[in-house]
Amino acid sequence: MRSAVFSSLIFSALLSLFLSGSGSVYAAGAVAGAEPEKGPNRGRMLREGDFAVELSIYETGVPPEFRVWVSNDGELVNPQQVDLKVVLTRLGDGEDHIEFRPEGDYLRGDMVIYEPHSFVVTLTAKYQGQEHRWQYDNFEGRTRIESGIAESMEIDTETVGPARMSETSRAYGRLMVDPEQVREISARFDGYVEAVQVGLGERVKKGQPLIAINSNQNLNTYTIQSPIAGVVVQRNVNPGEQTAGRVLLMVADDTALLAELDVFPSTRPQIRQGAPVSVNIKSLDTPLLGVVKQIDTLMKPNQATAVRVSLQDIPAGLAPGSFVSGDIQVAEYEVPLAVKRSGLQAFRDFTVVYAKVGDQYEVRMLELGREAGDWVEVLGGIRPGI
Repeated sequence: MRSAVFSSLIFSALLSLFLSGSGSVYAAGAVAGAEPEKGPNRGRMLREGDFAVELSIYETGVPPEFRVWVSNDGELVNPQQVDLKVVLTRLGDGEDHIEFRPEGDYLRGDMVIYEPHSFVVTLTAKYQGQEHRWQYDNFEGRTRIESGIAESMEIDTETVGPARMSETSRAYGRLMVDPEQVREISARFDGYVEAVQVGLGERVKKGQPLIAINSNQNLNTYTIQSPIAGVVVQRNVNPGEQTAGRVLLMVADDTALLAELDVFPSTRPQIRQGAPVSVNIKSLDTPLLGVVKQIDTLMKPNQATAVRVSLQDIPAGLAPGSFVSGDIQVAEYEVPLAVKRSGLQAFRDFTVVYAKVGDQYEVRMLELGREAGDWVEVLGGIRPGI
């Protein structure tokens, strides 16, 4: 059973800096000595007297696998005469037991040697009644950082596991007054305008007098009051004029704002009413949260569809017409395994995270899937703790 610590992953670039700054990465206690002897097949030579084994990771045209050539007194040995086994002990991930079968003049391992190629190798070979055994470290992308040092470097860990991922699509637009919070002011009875008591752009309260009109029917004067609190955004009348059945004033509640975003045909089918939206406004440090309130059925001349977003907790001082961008949720799903984007690092040609076991850290090469927000789906390369 693997320890759950196996799947604790480094989500700090500080570890990457620590590793890259050290040149080569060695396990604690490993000694950088002479380069191991290489054989004619570029494998590692293991010798005991006249008996020798060349162990090579072969990956030309096939997934990485072990191939072994055995010699005695300088002569190749028939692989059918050798019983050979290899055990790979991995950091926090148990052991791989590899059996071999003869193939041509070599022995071929029966399993893929998956990345990282970082393990303690134990090789046992039986030949002519004698058993030969070797053990050596083959580490890469591994280091040891004591807990106190890790804490001082602010190296944080999190546990890999399932995540709810949310895909978004970005759209651009402007703030606008909610059309439901706009009132057109007309005279109930046509007549002569005696007074207009507010000016264009003036802020008014609900119930505040706006216009005094002398009715054509009974010559009595009556007053039109504001039906809502807001700002006078249109003034189409002056004293001495006839009302003539027209709109005299328009009052809008400029605190009831929507974001109107332009969504283009490639994204339009993914937008749903009620979908969460994060609206970014240049004058604000943090986005405003909202939901899709309305999706127009007609396209604009630029072939965009207007998507209107109701906003929550609108701060004072925002002006209609301000440019905004919005990240509209277009999909949400659960994945069995994901890591935070901030935890991904580069190692050789791989994208990796670092698994933590005790005070040792080692790369795990990832096969990645969908990306959404802070999360990236993991298809292979790590497993959750058991």
